[in-house]
Amino acid sequence: MRRKKRQHAALPKRNRVVPFVGVSDETAGLPPGSAVYIGDTEPTRATLSLYSYDQQSWRMECPVAAPILIDLLSADRINWININGLSGGAVESICGYLGIHPLVIEDILNTKHRPKIETFSDHVFIIIKMLTLQDAGEIDYEQVSFILKGNTVVTIQERPGDCFKQVRDRIVSGLGRLRQKGADYLMYALLDLIVDNYFVVLENLGDRLETYETMATEAAESRQFMVGLQEIKAEFLRMRRTVWPVRDMVSTLMRLDTEQIGAELSPYLRDLHENTVQSIEALETYREYTAGLVDIYLSSVNNRMGEVMKVLTIISTIFIPLTFIAGVYGMNFKFMPELEKTWGYPVILGAMALVAVGELFYFRKKKWI
Repeated sequence: MRRKKRQHAALPKRNRVVPFVGVSDETAGLPPGSAVYIGDTEPTRATLSLYSYDQQSWRMECPVAAPILIDLLSADRINWININGLSGGAVESICGYLGIHPLVIEDILNTKHRPKIETFSDHVFIIIKMLTLQDAGEIDYEQVSFILKGNTVVTIQERPGDCFKQVRDRIVSGLGRLRQKGADYLMYALLDLIVDNYFVVLENLGDRLETYETMATEAAESRQFMVGLQEIKAEFLRMRRTVWPVRDMVSTLMRLDTEQIGAELSPYLRDLHENTVQSIEALETYREYTAGLVDIYLSSVNNRMGEVMKVLTIISTIFIPLTFIAGVYGMNFKFMPELEKTWGYPVILGAMALVAVGELFYFRKKKWI
């Protein structure tokens, strides 16, 4: 029986919290290592760039095809191949030239993977999620794959646009230690930028939460308050599922015993792990803060409802004896002497007024009003 796709109608598309899924109806049953794209959107046609450098010089090329890029690779310099887009066959061509395992190519084309690391005899493969802020304040989630083999680092992105500008600038300027280090340090620098960008996204969400904090006690009648807060809460949940596996991935990277990663990189990997842990702690703090804002809002709504019920109760209590008096003198009995007195009507009205004032005085004395 064909499975029905689960519908997510409760939240807008950008806030859906969808599990990492590695298999779809179209790919179920295919042989392992099948190079089939899996994703929510149409894949972008790949564009290529190559940074090749050593301590003395650097060059940047943007070849139009994978075979041209392969011819430009240098055996005695560090090569950074960046592939923007997953269609067009560039991933398969370059990975085939480098001798990358077919299961790695399959994982690269599956954008539903959780962050992970795998080691092979001659290369290291990493999947991580890159988070970037859009102009409208939305958070874009993009899978980035890393392949480290010898003096070559390959980064594969779903689509153009990234947070790697600082690394490119450091390659061009020659400042820092990037051009004095090997390919493993280049991979670390790129991973470090992705993790640093987590803090940028968290800071933005924190600023939005501060706005909701001031609204929490004033928005008892605003439905948009809870809608917006639930969107932020869903964003934190999605981000949590993205960041937590990164900590495990970096922890595994620290313990790897492979020729691809030199021992001198250990201090930098420990710093990367610490940054990942700090981002997780900040994320958990914000999630608890969001839950606290929900409680404050609900308490504010309940307090407002309590005040309304209090006023209605006091009014009802005041009118109970007045209704009794009015009911007594509204009965149609013949022998009610007060009904025939000229002073009957004003006296009864005065008595009712005295009862109401007395009740208000009593409520005030008890500090109920």
